[in-house]
Amino acid sequence: MNIMRLLGYCFLINVVLMLLPFSVVNAGDDTSLTIMYSGNLDGELEPCGCTAEGNLGGIKRRATMLDKYKASDANTIIISAGGLISSEGPNDLLKSAYILKAYAQLGYDAIGLQWKDLAYGVNFSTTEKLPWVASNWLADDFQKSVEITRMLNGNKVRLQFFNWLAPDQSPNKQMQGEHVDVHNDINALAVQIATAKKQGSLTVLSTSLPLDIIKTLIPLDAVDLLIERAAYEVYGEPKKEERTLVLQPGSRGMRLGKLNINIDAKGNINAWEHNVISMPDTVEDSPRMVAWYDEYNAKVKQDYLKQVAIRKQHDAGESHFVGEEVCKTCHAAQYKVWQESDHAMAYDDLEAVGKSFDPNCLQCHTVGLNVAGGFIDMSITPHLLGVQCESCHGAGKQHVASGGTTPVPNKDWPNQKICGQCHTQPHSPSFDFAKYWPKIKH
Repeated sequence: MNIMRLLGYCFLINVVLMLLPFSVVNAGDDTSLTIMYSGNLDGELEPCGCTAEGNLGGIKRRATMLDKYKASDANTIIISAGGLISSEGPNDLLKSAYILKAYAQLGYDAIGLQWKDLAYGVNFSTTEKLPWVASNWLADDFQKSVEITRMLNGNKVRLQFFNWLAPDQSPNKQMQGEHVDVHNDINALAVQIATAKKQGSLTVLSTSLPLDIIKTLIPLDAVDLLIERAAYEVYGEPKKEERTLVLQPGSRGMRLGKLNINIDAKGNINAWEHNVISMPDTVEDSPRMVAWYDEYNAKVKQDYLKQVAIRKQHDAGESHFVGEEVCKTCHAAQYKVWQESDHAMAYDDLEAVGKSFDPNCLQCHTVGLNVAGGFIDMSITPHLLGVQCESCHGAGKQHVASGGTTPVPNKDWPNQKICGQCHTQPHSPSFDFAKYWPKIKH
């Protein structure tokens, strides 16, 4: 073959390559991609820190970790399965607003919408410019999918993020009249995912449904990554469902998932490495979240003081709570045990971390918060600070007035039930009655 013919062949090959459709990666090459993922924050701006192992997670530490991994690899993709807010407590509306403010700063590329994220309405959830995705949402409030692109070693990688809102989980089903927000045509979603896959994208489907349910609804043959319903707190191990890699995030913002995937020339995941990133108190709070957190605390305090003023007007009558000094007169030995316990310092612990005005904390660190005659403010009801006798055994006025013949309200409760009023799973996940009881036994 002479040199001119060889050059001609080379020219023709280059022309053919230029005319071929663009591929995710060059033939013969594998591409490595890092994905940070999370799900179901469940309204936890920062999880309760009253446990022996301390506060795990929180948005300030999450910002630190996301910034760290983004700095080490600028191509890192950050996604969430949603479930950010909660609407169960008195302070949840304010807390939810500040969670959305925080997520607007965290740099997520896509966030799946869950029904709980709509607890305060669409307008509330869209106040901040977040990359929400709801693939079967009927209106234009949310994106149907998000395309995320990265250049890795000269290869253009495209990731297409989809999210399915299960129609039968809609809270609007209980309302009278027509309140249809989503369509139930999951086949249409399957077509969209298949199209994205055919066009060379890595496909991700997020849902709050468990794997066994979603498998009965939609074929997964074009889904590269499936994010199923979150586990409680601890992340599940990734698993392969035929060609689909299934991820299960943890909840309450305690951890982050870090997934390194290897993508072959056909755009399929052929290998992966998975790590769960814990965020104990050794992880520093992000300096860039200081202003946000200070503003939140100032707002919480402002709202709390408003509630104090209201309670002053309503609780001017005689209280059913007597305070620990009255209990001491007849129960000196038990009082001494209490006085030397952490329960006696519970309010001081809140002051030390600047949370002595947060009702979510005060309800377990004072006596009778939000109960008529109960704790209002340290200047008004200083005798009800801390975890006292009446926190566990109930209001003692009638017991005292009867000279002890009338039992306290919780007299017949087993000790485990008494402790369980505050030592719940969200507040005290490592609570073990057998270990904790000796600390306060009396």
